[in-house]
Amino acid sequence: MNKAALASALGSPSAFGQSQFAFMRGNAFEARVKADGGAELLRLVHEKLDAGAEPPVAGLVPDLAAVGPEGRAARTALALREATEAGAWTLLDHPMLALDVAGSPAFLEPDAVVVHPDGSWTVVEIKSFPMLDGSADAAKVGAAARQAAVYVLALERVADRLTPAPEVRHSVLLVCPKDFSNLPAASAVDVRKQRSVTRRQLDRLTRIEDIAATLPEGTCFAPDLPTPDLTAAVESVPATYAPECLSACELAFHCRARSRAEGAVTSLGRSLRAELGGLTSVDDVLDAARGTAGDPADPAVAALRRAAQLRAEALGSRSPAPEGASCP
Repeated sequence: MNKAALASALGSPSAFGQSQFAFMRGNAFEARVKADGGAELLRLVHEKLDAGAEPPVAGLVPDLAAVGPEGRAARTALALREATEAGAWTLLDHPMLALDVAGSPAFLEPDAVVVHPDGSWTVVEIKSFPMLDGSADAAKVGAAARQAAVYVLALERVADRLTPAPEVRHSVLLVCPKDFSNLPAASAVDVRKQRSVTRRQLDRLTRIEDIAATLPEGTCFAPDLPTPDLTAAVESVPATYAPECLSACELAFHCRARSRAEGAVTSLGRSLRAELGGLTSVDDVLDAARGTAGDPADPAVAALRRAAQLRAEALGSRSPAPEGASCP
């Protein structure tokens, strides 16, 4: 479903995403990296990942146009097979890959995939954040590595259908602007760890048909439904909101409002939820801190009561926190 349209219909539109300026700057940088048939990009791949191969002179850039994501994915698979058999440097610009996620195909579009003369494949990620003195922000590089790991998994599914199966390299090429210029700089990023984690997560996902089987008969998520009916349909699917959802899910604002209305502790963060053990609501936490509920032998309850005592002392009173007072 289109979760952005669903969130808007529920009255909680998503507000995250790239600014128009950042989007245009990123597109301009990517166009520069891929100019002249990807000559600069192929040079960077050769320099950082395959220095022993013949230097790229004039790489191939196959046409990947097709109708619909399924057609583009099939055209990409055919282009990969032809490039592998050709044994020449080949740049696939915005190929389409398919990956099974909980029993449903997800279509992915990496920035580029390069086929080496030896037939191996490399994922290329082009980002607009700068690489200063040869290194970039660790958090952003980590996010790019996790994204590229998904592409590697999808490429491996394509490679498994070929005989012999070509190698999908686990070192991807990250291309960023050099310092504060618009010149490209590149670094090889090993994504084996991120790939393994992502594969385990995909294997543990509940399949879509299993989720659908638990829903009430006739449940529908069409955005044009009346708001009460749409809200009831969305709330029939269990959700556990956490602040991290704000940067990844279009329904995060809706789930946050729902979580706050229910007083769920997870709205304050997963790490805090883990530390509170069996205390799952804000009211339970406050009652435990005041001494009106909870098992004193529970480490979480004991810590809360000690925190309430210290707070009362800091406010100039050695008595327990008064009824109705909030605790930090």
